[in-house]
Amino acid sequence: MKIRIGKERPVHFREEYPGQFEIVSHMECAAGVPQVLFAITTWKQNGKPNVCFHSWACFHGDKTAFFAVMGNLFQHTHTYANIRRGKCFALNFLPLSRYDHLLETIAHNGAETDEFAAGGFTLEQAQTIDAPVIAESFVAMECTLHSLQDLTGAGITAMAVGEVQSVAVEEEYARGYGKRYGEDGYMLLIPAPQNLVTGEAAQSGVAVLDFRRLG
Repeated sequence: MKIRIGKERPVHFREEYPGQFEIVSHMECAAGVPQVLFAITTWKQNGKPNVCFHSWACFHGDKTAFFAVMGNLFQHTHTYANIRRGKCFALNFLPLSRYDHLLETIAHNGAETDEFAAGGFTLEQAQTIDAPVIAESFVAMECTLHSLQDLTGAGITAMAVGEVQSVAVEEEYARGYGKRYGEDGYMLLIPAPQNLVTGEAAQSGVAVLDFRRLG
């Protein structure tokens, strides 16, 4: 038997933190779909580098173009303003060992803060766009802004679509499966899987990929 969750939040769903369901859909917590974690990097208006630890994205295209489609980008953030103004951004994929460093960029994210310094990251200039790149990332994508859209019209979040201009892969990660998948590879967000029976809240988790088969 399946438990069905509709557009109205069940009354027994409890919040993990105050105001959770004002900014996060209860359906996300009901589904608990893993999402890859990465850092969006941009320049602030004052020239300081900005880091946004993010998830909620997919990557796809065809022979004419490749796109990074990022959902749930909060409109009140530096990152949203930077992308609107600069029309570009970089995506940086880092291993689990860098997780706490990325959290430092959340704790220290003022307008005057150099968030690369806050996270202990080395800054490199992107090659095809005007954006900073984290040198320690094992995969980095340089994107020009294709579109910004507020899907709900509520002024809370937006979907940013970037057209990928280049993908840079660290050489030791560039040989097939190797290090890209596993402890030193992509991190995934497990978004606060709600107990659908009791309504009990859960914390979000972080996972790595365990490669099992081909085909």
